[in-house]
Order: sequence, then C-alpha cells, then structure tokens
Amino acid sequence: MSRITAVETHDIRFPTSRELDGSDAMNPDPDYSAAYLVLRTDGGPAGHGFTFTIGRGNEVQVAALEALRPHLIGRRVDDICADPGTVYRALTADSQLRWLGPEKGVIHMAIGAAVNAVWDLAARRAGKPLWRLLADAEPEWLAGQADLRYLEDVLSPERAVELLRAGREGAGRRADALLRTGYPAYTTSPGWLGYSDAKLTRLARQAVADGFTQIKLKVGADLADDVRRLRAARAAVGPDIRIAVDANQRWHVRQAIEWTRALAEFGPYWIEEPTSPDDILGHAAVRRAVAPVKVATGEHAQNRVIVKQLLQAGAVDVLQLDAARVGGVNENLAVLLLAADHGVPVCPHAGGVGLCELVQHLAMFDYVALSGTTRDRAVEYVDHLHEHFTDPVRIVGGHYAAPQTPGFSARMRQESLDRYRFPDGAFWTADRAGRTPGGQDDTERTVPAG
Repeated sequence: MSRITAVETHDIRFPTSRELDGSDAMNPDPDYSAAYLVLRTDGGPAGHGFTFTIGRGNEVQVAALEALRPHLIGRRVDDICADPGTVYRALTADSQLRWLGPEKGVIHMAIGAAVNAVWDLAARRAGKPLWRLLADAEPEWLAGQADLRYLEDVLSPERAVELLRAGREGAGRRADALLRTGYPAYTTSPGWLGYSDAKLTRLARQAVADGFTQIKLKVGADLADDVRRLRAARAAVGPDIRIAVDANQRWHVRQAIEWTRALAEFGPYWIEEPTSPDDILGHAAVRRAVAPVKVATGEHAQNRVIVKQLLQAGAVDVLQLDAARVGGVNENLAVLLLAADHGVPVCPHAGGVGLCELVQHLAMFDYVALSGTTRDRAVEYVDHLHEHFTDPVRIVGGHYAAPQTPGFSARMRQESLDRYRFPDGAFWTADRAGRTPGGQDDTERTVPAG
C-alpha cells in the first residue's frame, strides 16, 4: 500500500523587483516567490503544491510547511486521494496548530499548500486535470469535501448538494465548449505601477490585439498620476474595452470613495481592494457610494467566513478568490458555493507566480459544473514566470486554454527549483558574487521586460 514517504520544501524566489513587474501602491518592489512543497510517495506520482509570497518572509512560510510534516508522512495514498478532506480536516483541527490562526495567516496558507498538493496527487492518480476531476465528481461527495463549517446560517449541506446537482445539468456540453474555446481571461500585464506611460500604452494596445477584452491598472499612490495613466490607457484601448483598477488596500474608506469618483470619467469597470481586506462594512460603504463602478475583492480574504460576510453585507460585486490564500481546494469549494448561491460572479486573482496555473482549474470547474456561466467572469492573467512550470498556462485569443495534463498544474521544473532556490540556488549564489550565471542578464531572460 503506497504511502507518503517524504515531504520536500523549497524557498523559491524570482527577482521580479528589478524590472518592477508586480509593482503596485502597497508593494512597490515585489520579488515573486513560492513556498513550495512536494509529497513523495513510495509508488506512483508525487503531489505538488505551494503558496505565494513576494520575497522577504518566504522563509517563514516555508517553516510553516515544515511544521505540517508529521501530519503528512505515512498517510496512505489511496485513502487521501479517495477523500482529500481527511487531510484538510486533520490539519485545520489540530488544536495546537489552530492556535496560530485560527484559519488565517501563515499557518493556514501552509495548510492550503499541503491540501492543494494532495489534490494534485489525487488528480494525477486519476489521470485527469483537476478541473475535470472536480466536474466529474458526484455532488454528494463534492459537497462533503467543501468546508461548510460556520456557513450553515447561509449555506446548508443540503443546499450545497442542490447547487451541485443543478450545476451538472448541461455539464458535458459546457466541458466541450471549454475545450474548444477556453475560459475568458483579463490581463494585468500593462498596468504595473512602476511602468512608464509609454510602456503602459504599448502593452495595453498589445493586449487588445491579443484578444483581451479587459485590462487592469494598479492605482492608489498618487491621484494625478492615476488620472494621467487612466487617460493614456483609455486612449490606447478605446471605449469598448473594460479597464479595471486595483488599489491593493491602499485607502481608508472615505479616501477610496473620493479617489474612485475622481477616476470615474474613464469608466473603470471595478475598483479592486479599495480598503482593508478585513473591513467588510467599509467595502459595503464604498460599494454604495461609487456605483455604477463595481467593487471587487477577495484575494486577501483570510477564510470562507470573511467571504460569507462580504456577501451577507452586500459589500462586493465581484468575488476574487485566491487558490493559495485560504485552506486549499476544500475551502475554495465552499467559497465557490457561496458565490453561486448569492449569484455573485467569481473573477479569481492570479497575479503571482503559479497562481494562474492553479486557479484556472477552479474557475473552469465552476463554469462546467456549478455556476454554468462565464458571463462577467474572467481569470486574471500576467505574462511572466510560466516557463518554470511543467504544465504552464496557455492563452489563446484572450482565453485560458483548458489544461488536459493530469494534476493541478502545480509542478515546477527541477531546473527552476535548483536555480532559484533561496539563498543557495545557482542564480542567488551568483548574484551574491556579483555576477550572473552564464554571463547573461538573467533578470531580463527570466522576467520579460515587456
């Protein structure tokens, strides 16, 4: 009987700050990073998972992964693949680990990485991409995987089964459509705050030429700069392309309202994270004040309870779940069920390293076997670091092509792990020595300058 025999962890960091890729009002110099985990078995494939950070402190996230090792070593692979929820429940119920959250912060993100690795393993063993594994699952089993604790006042287990049964009607037809045309994407690549107006304009025009019907710009550092940049972007893409804006939690509530109103002349589709991600009532106040501009948030929602309250309070028009922020697939199933029950569209966050690879599966499952629609829905896309994955995302005509390789698309290439492991990988060792491996400008080669 195959068991988990080893848990590998890696601190992986990419030097994205050197070209200002990923820069925004709250995070001006991110080095996109992953606390990466591999579940090794004594027979068959491994399971891969990670959580996303932006550089300093990634070692803390890796230490949290290490703390989970005793809960994972020795587990029977058949058992956890038949019921991934057993791992999720064991990790979130550990009385001493739980004190470090509960169900929030570094330890909860580590649990999410481990749980996602279990789902990657289950999908690999089933010979299916994760979106297909979820879409093919029986509604009763899938509802049992979703973590509905603390949600029963708005979403009962019976209602979850009802939603999933309804979602299966026409699922085969939608799966065929997904394989033909993919899932809608929008791109943030033109809009990083550190980019010049010329670079913004060039990349915005390229995005339209590539088939994207929505782009996103970072805002929130300086109002005059934001007005100028929005004017340039609108001139570049024309009146029919949606432009979303993202403040990355920079503002207090009154400031969010005033700033968003000042940008209204450029027709922003949504204002993202206008204030603290924990301020449910603040988001509700912003939403009432800035309509018809929509309010989007959720990438920093610490758990499904925050999502429940955002929906209860009428605080959000667009829900942006994150594949690696909460407790993995099991908790994100609950988030998707909440959104479907409230009729709120989900446009997942996918800006960080590997997040595009992961979250496409959740959005595609939602379309095929839960919400049944892509109307007003799109998955975020950024155009860097995909080359470090063995099953990277593919964008065709502004759409994510449906993955067909078994798994959760989470596996990184061994050469990338060896090169960008911090602090002893080949890139960082050479960087400290004041040289670039192979005599090339590694930053430009690894992180497209756009």
